Amino acid sequence: ISKVAFDQIFKQLGVSVDVSLGESFYQDKVGRIYEELSEIGLAEESQGALVVWHDEVKKFSRNNERPYPFNIRKKDGASNYASTDLATVLYRVETYRAQEVIYLTDSRQQDHFQQLFLTTEKWFSQKKYPLPLMRHVYWGTILGEDKKPFKTKSGQTIRLQALLDEARERAFQVVTQKNPALSESERRRIGDIIGVGALKYADLSSNRTLDYEFNWDRMLSFEGNTAPYLLYAVARINSIFRKVNVDPENLLSEASPLETATEFALARKLIEFIHAVELSLNDLRPHFLCTYLYELAGCYSSFYNSDKVMVDSSAVRARRLLICARTRTVLQIGLNLLGISTLERM
Repeated sequence: ISKVAFDQIFKQLGVSVDVSLGESFYQDKVGRIYEELSEIGLAEESQGALVVWHDEVKKFSRNNERPYPFNIRKKDGASNYASTDLATVLYRVETYRAQEVIYLTDSRQQDHFQQLFLTTEKWFSQKKYPLPLMRHVYWGTILGEDKKPFKTKSGQTIRLQALLDEARERAFQVVTQKNPALSESERRRIGDIIGVGALKYADLSSNRTLDYEFNWDRMLSFEGNTAPYLLYAVARINSIFRKVNVDPENLLSEASPLETATEFALARKLIEFIHAVELSLNDLRPHFLCTYLYELAGCYSSFYNSDKVMVDSSAVRARRLLICARTRTVLQIGLNLLGISTLERM
């Protein structure tokens, strides 16, 4: 039942899963873990359990005031998360030749993954197994307006499906207010894209290690660092090209060099795109890319308000249309990297 529910959520989010192996898949593989870690002297018996100590790290040392070993087998002989996580690393390396493994959990699991990584490094080093780069991507807590963990009014955990449904409905209401002339089906379609995109962007645009406040009004606003603001920037550029009906690439030979301050500012910001992507990838912090896209949209807005695009000079018109096209391309690619669909019109 859980897998079916997860698959439904993933489909709505545009997420695909290539391989899904549950914890039970590794149950017949943990015996090798116990054997190899004991064989190399990394694991030892402690009060009936099989544990790994990391004395070089004070909080994981056997000499610590409150000993906190990496328990890989319970007293009753049962496996646990530690043993199956170790089995998973080995399976991924041997089966998929994994060179990098990224774990995503909340911040409360930091100690577990630090111990997992230390144990794997020592184990793989002694067994001469190829060691992948292992990274723990953890996040903070989503808070309500009361600054407490985000819950329903009755104190229950809020389900993601409920958030998706409400995001779509709220976005539909916003679209209806702004474009009542559109058909209901079109308003629903636009509302779905805006709502889901807004929910994703609100999460991705926050520094993942920090707590952030969940706020519907801010999330769905067409102003500020939000998905609706960026989607509107793309739609506004689309409207320009619907009017001129020209392929931007055909304007290259006709376009004159940049002249105005806002043109240069926008061009400089466009060049920063690759750096923003690399920064996000290297640190595994998508909020760097979000901040860049927001700044780019702001630069475009300044350009659009300052420099008229459809001027009499064909050379100036060509270069400004090219600037618009390049901005649209970068915004679309950036949003796509974040898993957010764009709209032809809003």
